[in-house]
Amino acid sequence: MNPTAFRATLLNILGNAFLFVIKLWAALISGSIALLSDAFNSLTDIASSIAVFICVKVSDKGADEGHPFGHSRAEPVSGIIIAVLAGILGFEVIRTGVTRLFTEEAVVVIGTFALCVPVITVVLKGFMAWHFKRVGREVNSPGITASAVDSLCDVLVALAALTGIVGARLGYPFLDPAAGLVIGLWIIYTGYSIGMENIDYLMGSAPPPDLTEEIKRAALSVPGVKNINTVRAHYVGHFIHVEIHIGVPKHLSTYDSHEIGKEVERRVEKIKAIEKSFVHIDPV
Repeated sequence: MNPTAFRATLLNILGNAFLFVIKLWAALISGSIALLSDAFNSLTDIASSIAVFICVKVSDKGADEGHPFGHSRAEPVSGIIIAVLAGILGFEVIRTGVTRLFTEEAVVVIGTFALCVPVITVVLKGFMAWHFKRVGREVNSPGITASAVDSLCDVLVALAALTGIVGARLGYPFLDPAAGLVIGLWIIYTGYSIGMENIDYLMGSAPPPDLTEEIKRAALSVPGVKNINTVRAHYVGHFIHVEIHIGVPKHLSTYDSHEIGKEVERRVEKIKAIEKSFVHIDPV
């Protein structure tokens, strides 16, 4: 497993575990539904961060007899797990908030510790979002990138919780469950976005058009390539496989045509997102 990815996934687990403990403690002391909802959010983050760790570790395994193109499809599975857990959590948070908003007049006691917890969350999660975004790009990991998006959303969730508990302290108790409703809706939206992105990876969707143009430029840069007849690319996990048909002069020997094809394969696979290219030779 890549050491940078390992450290990032470990930080994700430990950071979320720490936040869950202090949020739950503050929620039990204060009776705040916003803090309790945010604690549940962190509990889901712990489960999803463990899933990311496992899937990143599996996806890092090389090819074997049963998986000739490696295990890279494992990593988008972690994104799907995050999405499903987020959806379940979001609906539960909304249900709890609606119950508190319309059927209960709960006593909420907001102390200094309860006010500090969302601030701690904003600072820690803001750092985690920045770090995971950088690492995700560096190691080309959709699981870690999804964790970056999730951490950024947690910053907004913490701000909503802070608004709710400050409102409750100022004498507007309805703001606390209202903040819980906002948090629930945001969690569901985040889960949906992460889920759709990773479903595309698993479904083998095509890469962006600008990447296809980059593939064509790389192939045409090889001496002897006269034209590009076909380029088909799709995701295999979070990496891309490419099928490309190149035109070469028909009078070339099999050996020379083969060498041109191998050079095209080499240059296309130098593109960061490309894991494997398959080159077909067409006579011109």
